[in-house]
Amino acid sequence: MSRPPTFTPPPCARARVLATERGDFAVLDAVPRTPARATALLLPGYTGSKEDFIALLEPLTGAGYRVVAVDGRGQYESKGTDRQESYAQGELARDVLAQAAALGEGRGELHLLGHSLGGQIARAAVLLDAAPFRSLTLMSSGPAEVVAAQRDKVKMLSDALAVLSMDEVWQAMQAMDPPQDADTGDGAGLRRRWLAHNPAQLIATGAQLAAEPDRVDELAAVGLPVHVLSGERDDVWPVELFDAMARRLGAHRTTIAGAEHSPNTARPQETAEALAAFWAGLPGA
Repeated sequence: MSRPPTFTPPPCARARVLATERGDFAVLDAVPRTPARATALLLPGYTGSKEDFIALLEPLTGAGYRVVAVDGRGQYESKGTDRQESYAQGELARDVLAQAAALGEGRGELHLLGHSLGGQIARAAVLLDAAPFRSLTLMSSGPAEVVAAQRDKVKMLSDALAVLSMDEVWQAMQAMDPPQDADTGDGAGLRRRWLAHNPAQLIATGAQLAAEPDRVDELAAVGLPVHVLSGERDDVWPVELFDAMARRLGAHRTTIAGAEHSPNTARPQETAEALAAFWAGLPGA
């Protein structure tokens, strides 16, 4: 999971509810001091939340962008049902389109970014309707299913969620964490977030990660500007897959030195600079 340094938003952001035609979603809405150049909608990954982008908010608003980071349905502070079918990828993609509409940006004006699982949901939304979006950034999000070792981890987690409480699973995960991970991030916030997740969401989206088909050619046919951004190492998808995907898409490619699967928390300043440079470099920006 991404380990944000804090769960407290910076002064540029406020926590609020984004009301949409598909329900309410918890967001962090960060606004620059001057009129925004554009707005970006950020989708977190598996087990993550809007707080995974907290360290990006000040540098991105400083570059002139409004940034809205969202909890998807069943994630942290956004409510969800206990039915796994509610979290089918198509349903989550329609949520994204509803969020885009609720933000009130003009058609073709919104920058969309998804981290890991969020990237695959973002891709699904674009394939349903690309019209609301100016660009798509796939951050540490691969072309198809995760690697075999991660599929095993997802299955182990899903099996545990089926028979144990969220707190029991949390304790087991903490016991398995490498020692260096135990002291990173806001431990109390991470536990609070985990306990708030809906287990049905985790089981359903974990299954998606383990079985996602390659839809890169479909995305390339849409013609939307795409940015493929990752760390220099990744244990969920090999970095070579990100390179190949970017070539297939004709996409802008950024590799963040010193980062792994979560450049948003490991190297936020460099990541924000890369995002702002991509958005500003688009034709007509």
